Amino acid sequence: MSRWRVCGSDARPHLRRTEAVVHGQLAAVWQQDAKKEIYVGLSPLTPQGNETSMGRGLLVAASACLVLLVAGCGTSQPASDTTAQSTGAAGVPSQHTFEADHFAANAIVGDVATEPCTLSGGTTTTCARVTVAGYPSTYQVGPFCPATITTTAQDAGIWFDGSGVYNLDGPFIKNLAQFYSDSEWKLYDSAGNVNVTNTKEAFDGAARPDVAVQYQNHCVEGRLAWLTGGKAIQTTMLIPISPTKASSASSAHPGNFGITLDGVVIAASAPVDAILGAHTIAAFDHCGGHYNPIEGYHLHGVMGCGHLEGDDADGDTKMFGYAADGYPIHLPLEGAALSAANLDDCNGHSTASEGYHYHANGAAKNAILPCLMGEYDISTRAGGPPPGGPPPSG
Repeated sequence: MSRWRVCGSDARPHLRRTEAVVHGQLAAVWQQDAKKEIYVGLSPLTPQGNETSMGRGLLVAASACLVLLVAGCGTSQPASDTTAQSTGAAGVPSQHTFEADHFAANAIVGDVATEPCTLSGGTTTTCARVTVAGYPSTYQVGPFCPATITTTAQDAGIWFDGSGVYNLDGPFIKNLAQFYSDSEWKLYDSAGNVNVTNTKEAFDGAARPDVAVQYQNHCVEGRLAWLTGGKAIQTTMLIPISPTKASSASSAHPGNFGITLDGVVIAASAPVDAILGAHTIAAFDHCGGHYNPIEGYHLHGVMGCGHLEGDDADGDTKMFGYAADGYPIHLPLEGAALSAANLDDCNGHSTASEGYHYHANGAAKNAILPCLMGEYDISTRAGGPPPGGPPPSG
């Protein structure tokens, strides 16, 4: 997909101005969308990568080989603002690298800094230190549990357990004993009201692996107001700016698998066996997320919500986040597109426009990614409980 950085207005109407490197020289590129023509003015590169004097405009075919330059529009840009795609040898796809500009407004807290980091395979590189807001910046959270056994799907969330995605409406709650072939299930009272964790105490007692007895046979939901300080829980991750392929795939990443462009952490699989074993349903909203007391709102399934990037190039789907190893994560593929993609064990593949990237599983899998193909930072634990605290419930 194209990664042009569009600059400010100029005397040339109806043209888009970007900067790139052409044959070792900085070029200001003017594109007239309607005619697909690209006019390039060449000038020498300065140490900061800024444009000096413009040369005579040259007409260049749209197929000219252009490599994006990490630069602003006449001024230098902080390294945290944007990073370019790298281009390998002939025939090797360009690799998309970390770009903070892709995130939605307010998804990132403060500035994105860069710092040295050591990755899981021993590679020393540069990482972006990113703190996400912990609450989606472009959509509202909820609803989760149905109020009664007659509540419709419109007023309730969803549930997925590794086998399917189900509307968490009242009839689904009423039929749980038959659905899971277990007569112990009964999440509602004699009046048809669903047992919901409707207080902070109930939420804290149920949203954990060792569910308190009085909160078994409950539909579990949380609220922002019940988190510490009544605020979203921010999460900081170190993400490699340029991804490094690992020697082998890893499914043992010690924390969250990544972050969305909306500012939400991408969690590992929800512990469905423990949840169902306590005869509880840890309700998800229609975007595949829910709360727990330790991590706040986080994502277990991808439903296409939130801020997306990309133009579906090469028959691909849009990008919605970055994995902990720095590779982009795109929406799931389906049908013939999935068969043609030839994804590897971690749901990744390479395309000419994007390089290597992942495609999320459908939410039914309860695993946004099965594993990571790249090396990830080991200096900080991304997500998880505080030292000595109980593990999060999902």
